[in-house]
Amino acid sequence: MKRTQARSATSAPRATRARAKTHEGAALTHVDARGEVRMVDVGDKAPTTRTAEAEARFTLAPATLALLREGRAEKGDVLATARIAGIMAAKKTSDLIPLCHPLALSKVELHATLEARSVTLRSLVRCHGPTGVEMEALTAVSVAALTLYDMLKAVDRSMTFDVALVRKEGGRSGTFEREAAAPAPRAPRAAKEIQR
Repeated sequence: MKRTQARSATSAPRATRARAKTHEGAALTHVDARGEVRMVDVGDKAPTTRTAEAEARFTLAPATLALLREGRAEKGDVLATARIAGIMAAKKTSDLIPLCHPLALSKVELHATLEARSVTLRSLVRCHGPTGVEMEALTAVSVAALTLYDMLKAVDRSMTFDVALVRKEGGRSGTFEREAAAPAPRAPRAAKEIQR
């Protein structure tokens, strides 16, 4: 009986370690051998230049997009406000995401591009430090998109957005670049328009 108990006790951490792996076999750095969350110690890592870019695609009704394009939103300059909100959010990422390290960012840019049916928000974040800035880039476009929603929701509550990391450079894992997505299918016309 004692041997059986000893075997089960030693096999538990092994099973936990298996759960702490991704489907590709890489270890999840924010989970320790006991399966508990932790903040990764980056104190021994040499600082290098880290860059990340992220994107939010913000979809809105044509009338709302026209309002934005013509600067007629009731709350004022929507795009300028979203841009400043995104830059501020990047600098506050470690206050929002529990296990992120506070980083001395050397650069945060956020640009908005108005397209035919959507707005693309693009961030670029850089620092010279021991860990990457992917979360800062993603936080920047996420909060910028939420700010757009807040400033336009009085006229359009059906707005949606999706967020993705586009590119990252630096660090042990090197460069990541997202493959270009296929163009989205055109939305079907309303029934009345089809009948015409």
